[in-house]
Amino acid sequence: MHNPQSTSILEHALQIATLSRSLVEAIQRKDRDLASQVRRAVSSIALNLAESQGNAGGNSRVRLETALGSLYEAQAGIRLAIAWGYFSQSTANEPLESMNCLGGRVYGLIRR
Repeated sequence: MHNPQSTSILEHALQIATLSRSLVEAIQRKDRDLASQVRRAVSSIALNLAESQGNAGGNSRVRLETALGSLYEAQAGIRLAIAWGYFSQSTANEPLESMNCLGGRVYGLIRR
């Protein structure tokens, strides 16, 4: 599975971690449990994408599916933080949009 496209997807996941860092820090000040869960989910996205590169066939697909599930979890955690008033929607727009884009890319790899 290791190819330039998969490396690019991993870099995209790492960018999401960078974009999400300040949001996780803001959540941490109000809700340590939610912050921990979002942090783990964002980390899981990149870790599972990287692991998929070292697996073949069905195992690679399972890692991609896990990464996509973690991405959905991270999005939900950020949206919950918005709902709880920890920060505004506009503060979260860039990371959420980047997550949507990555989700489409990962979904495309799964459906190949």
